[in-house]
Amino acid sequence: MRLPDRRNASRNFVLVYLLMICSLQFSPLVSNAQNLGQSPQTGQAVQGQTAAQPEGTVLNLVNWVGNVISPVGAALAVVMAVVSYSQGRGVMRWAVTAAGLLVISGLTRLIEFWIQNGTAGVQ
Repeated sequence: MRLPDRRNASRNFVLVYLLMICSLQFSPLVSNAQNLGQSPQTGQAVQGQTAAQPEGTVLNLVNWVGNVISPVGAALAVVMAVVSYSQGRGVMRWAVTAAGLLVISGLTRLIEFWIQNGTAGVQ
């Protein structure tokens, strides 16, 4: 039985570390604009809140997940299902992934709708 090579382990650690540093450097570029309706605005928060308030950050995160990440991921999963089908492999995992991402998108949109209509209180 042979022990794992320490050079490979340290090389993998360095690569992961460099990837984390690079992703942290590019994250401000990705999160610079906020969607406030018709056009992205920079330096403003959502619905009368300042950028320092956690509610504005959470709402932006929910909007990003529900409106961007999940639908794009679902479309990519459908493409992968078609590719898997064309190669004669299993399609069910990609179809379930696409359906799950669309469910996540729908639930976040539903929660957003409830929050926007529930601000006046229960009537």
